[in-house]
Amino acid sequence: MPGKRTRFRQIFLTHLRQVKGRLAIAALGTLGATAMELLKPWPLKIILDHVIYDNPLSRALRLLPHAVADDKVKLLVTASAGILVIALGSGLFSYAQIFITSSIGYRMVYALRRELFSHLQTLSLSFHNQSRSGDLLTKIAGDTNTLKDIFADSILKFTTYVLTVAGMFAVMFALNWRIGLIALATMPFLSYSLFHLYRKTKASVKTQRRQEGKVASRMAEVLSAIPLVQAFAREKYEEEQFDAVTADTVRESIRVARLEAAATRSSEIITAVGTAAAVSFGALLVLKHKMLPGELTVVVGYLTNMYKPMRSLAKLSTDFSKAMASADRISEVLDTEPEIQDRPDAIEPVSLRGEIEFRGVSFDYGDGKDVLRQVSFKVAPGQRLALVGASGAGKSTIVSLILRLYEAQEGAILIDGVDIRHYRRESLRRQIGLVLQQSLLFGATIRENIAYGRPEASADEIIAAAKAANADEFIRQLEDGYDSVVGERGATLSGGQRQRIAIARALIRNAPILILDEPMTGLDVESEATVRQALDRLMAGKTCLMITH
Repeated sequence: MPGKRTRFRQIFLTHLRQVKGRLAIAALGTLGATAMELLKPWPLKIILDHVIYDNPLSRALRLLPHAVADDKVKLLVTASAGILVIALGSGLFSYAQIFITSSIGYRMVYALRRELFSHLQTLSLSFHNQSRSGDLLTKIAGDTNTLKDIFADSILKFTTYVLTVAGMFAVMFALNWRIGLIALATMPFLSYSLFHLYRKTKASVKTQRRQEGKVASRMAEVLSAIPLVQAFAREKYEEEQFDAVTADTVRESIRVARLEAAATRSSEIITAVGTAAAVSFGALLVLKHKMLPGELTVVVGYLTNMYKPMRSLAKLSTDFSKAMASADRISEVLDTEPEIQDRPDAIEPVSLRGEIEFRGVSFDYGDGKDVLRQVSFKVAPGQRLALVGASGAGKSTIVSLILRLYEAQEGAILIDGVDIRHYRRESLRRQIGLVLQQSLLFGATIRENIAYGRPEASADEIIAAAKAANADEFIRQLEDGYDSVVGERGATLSGGQRQRIAIARALIRNAPILILDEPMTGLDVESEATVRQALDRLMAGKTCLMITH
């Protein structure tokens, strides 16, 4: 589709511009490593042709000092030293390559993950309701990691291989153009094989990654509901369901592995044919004294080192197909635009009084079934309004519309006489305090959870909010007090304790509008009384919407 991977490409190019200095150094390292690879067989050629077989020195070797050129022992020592120097240079250049490109790759993946995470937070609730959390986690962690392997390793190898192969072909053509042609003749067959397998692998990898997302989603869903699973003794059933989902992933993974193996085997057969033909022809030339043994050694060395990366291109082609499949999956998220966006002329809500008005508001979740139809009401500043009704009557939908988590299809919602679509979303939400039926806490300290409503709050303000929420007493009884980590979703606290932390979080925000979404549900009598006292303090002087049955 038009513009596919647009944002991904933009992030990629922006990152490359930021690291262009490092890229230049990596390029120099690649050129140096390629040069060392081309030089590797030449010391052995010198030893064979001019030390062992006593052939006349080439024009280049005549430039050596006479003391070296005319003494076979010194020439042998010089050539042997050349082997060590080339090995040392190859190691240094390779180190520079790997270190720099790896740092570029890791930074690139960090930038992608950060952009993905940031973008996911801007997407509307409708996107998140239709997406599986496990699949999104696979995209953030797994797909970006696949791209890291490409940036940190495969691109480096590919560039080095291409330069090395091109250089070796050039030298072989210079030594004997017929041997060069024999080696070159294998390229069309190898290219066709790799391209054909690349296309098949990319499709399989995309399916494989999608299946892995389903596995991750299933795991996340079951683990988040583990008390329910154990209470109903459904462990065996969940294992069977997990096996069914995993089986599809295993089948697709085996298919990808088979394609990778096929790519490697076909490339090895093609390169073996090319090597055998070139070496046989070169040996005949040596027997006819039309080629020096050292030159054949260079050719054999080049063919070995040239076909090795060409065979490795089979593996790289599958790596690239995996990367492209991952890039497509990441782009599906990055190129998804938020359904609800701020207008260019959106304003900042300042010192709101808290007046709320619905004017003929209608809304459905995209299925054509009206949840709200021509709803109108008005809440004066400081007034309390109870929304009572059965489940599914649209009470929570009203809350979502006020928070602009969804947009009404008809009518208007006004706060202090201004259509909320004219406010900046983030600023509007800062003017609203929220206490939900299921208090959402993070796996952080109690102090951090309370301050989530206002990160800049001081320690005294956090304690004051906790006291007002009737939470200070139980917090101080914990081993680490306000620095106690509450576990994922506040698992180490009781329902009433979690609710009081949520009230403290809303208190510290001190917003003019307060929304209470059935905050008493599931609490025992004692906890309900304590929470009710805290809510009375919280609601004082605020416009309150209370959702209840």
